[in-house]
Amino acid sequence: MIIIDNIYKSYGNLEVLKGINLEVGKSEIVSVLGASGAGKTTLLQITGTLLKPDKGRILINDTDTGLLHEKKLAQFRNQHIGFVFQFHHLLPEFTALENVCIPGFIANKNKTETKQRATQLLKALDVEERAHYKPNQLSGGEKQRVAIARALINNPTIILADEPSGNLDSKNAKALYEIIFELRKNFEQTFVIVTHNVEHAKLTDKMFTIIDGVIE
Repeated sequence: MIIIDNIYKSYGNLEVLKGINLEVGKSEIVSVLGASGAGKTTLLQITGTLLKPDKGRILINDTDTGLLHEKKLAQFRNQHIGFVFQFHHLLPEFTALENVCIPGFIANKNKTETKQRATQLLKALDVEERAHYKPNQLSGGEKQRVAIARALINNPTIILADEPSGNLDSKNAKALYEIIFELRKNFEQTFVIVTHNVEHAKLTDKMFTIIDGVIE
């Protein structure tokens, strides 16, 4: 499913990742734990093909993403990978439903079918009644549920989540992880979750820890 092979990444003289090796199987939910500055987000961005490593390779569904040219890489990312960010990154001028639909529209999918799937996802995530609300009218937990629906709209095989519960209270954070496990059960997606919270990391199938740019 995901093979992270000997990944290195530096910014100037600062070596952030120092030979990361990691494998994630189909439908696994894994967490990458580490303190601020440990390289978690950099690793997630490289895994999601948003950032190129200095050395090493990422294989997703047997595809070496480093061999794809930019246009093909963007298509691959749109089809196979969904992203959930700590700050949700919902576009403020659009409703929840419209935000969820955007990746589907980018993929040139049928607009009616995309809206139907978006509505189904919002219902599955228990925010259907907020479909026509804009982000500033949603609670933190509701925004993250909408962000998850957006990540799922193209039915990707992999969801990459960067501190998805970072801005949530303990009750909403627990509910978010329950949703993730329910999604895995229903859709068989693979989840890689970056977090600094040990208790949240322990909820996942596997926990990897980055210390000083290497997996411990």
